[in-house]
Amino acid sequence: MRMITEKVTIEDVYEARKIVHRYLPRTPMVLSPALSEKLGFGAYVKYENTLPTGAFKVRGGVNLISQLSEEERRRGVIAVSTGNQAQSVAYAASLFGVKATIGMPAGANPDKVKATKCFGACVEFHGKDYDEARLWAEKEAKRKGYRYIHSANEPLLIAGVGTLYLEIMEEVPDVDAIIVPIGGGSGAAAACIVAKAINPKVKVIGVQAEKAPAVYLSWKNNRLMETESADTFAEGLATRVAFKLTFNILNRMIDDIVLVSEEELKKAILTLLETTHQLAEGAGAAATAAAFKIRLQLQGKKVALPLTGGNLTLENLNKILQDI
Repeated sequence: MRMITEKVTIEDVYEARKIVHRYLPRTPMVLSPALSEKLGFGAYVKYENTLPTGAFKVRGGVNLISQLSEEERRRGVIAVSTGNQAQSVAYAASLFGVKATIGMPAGANPDKVKATKCFGACVEFHGKDYDEARLWAEKEAKRKGYRYIHSANEPLLIAGVGTLYLEIMEEVPDVDAIIVPIGGGSGAAAACIVAKAINPKVKVIGVQAEKAPAVYLSWKNNRLMETESADTFAEGLATRVAFKLTFNILNRMIDDIVLVSEEELKKAILTLLETTHQLAEGAGAAATAAAFKIRLQLQGKKVALPLTGGNLTLENLNKILQDI
């Protein structure tokens, strides 16, 4: 096994692709004429919602768990998640016969909880939000000897997620910009690593929720910061802290970070449903929400909009339909 360093490189992503494409299909990327007309630029939507877990994170889970040592596999793994990382680790663990324990906050997306259990993981609920659940998982890992899988500070996760952006760069080699949601930052960090290595002119623009702006504030202030709350309905964006590894990459390489409101996220979900006939969760619609917010500066460009996840509950969809 080739060792991967804290400095994740494009070579690490190419290595990850050899593993990821063995277990996961290449996802469709479609130029949406209807969405492009609304935005005023070429909107290329990458359907990560078609992966087995309904979200992009499984790419990182497969890459990381495939490379665990025999000792780590024997001990089992533990992770914390609001949902998509949970499914990623659970699915990947099931592929390689590894016991997985997942810590989730109380009130986690019930569909994601059920799917995580269906993939064979043991789910435990701790804390009111992601960060409280994370503290429990870190302690539990030490207490029981599990291999703790951080949702962001994991080079192998970032390299695995980077395969998404390799696909984008290969399918639209003259893309002008990639807009990427930011929760823990693994996706945005991977986008920066891949896009800037292949074509430094490509703009990578991150998106956070106005109600969960920890990475945005950290980036603006050039230091790791924490917020008191992360009250967005988009659980994939709901983190109160910025993480060291992904933040260091973003601080060096990302071109801009945009904040979007809850209403803008909800409108983007409905717009994607109307124009692409694809269901996005809050974080999955974040790139599209940001695209509408900054569309004037992107006129006439080719822009990649990864629909990073489609795990929206019917209850939340009904609420959005009533709200907008």
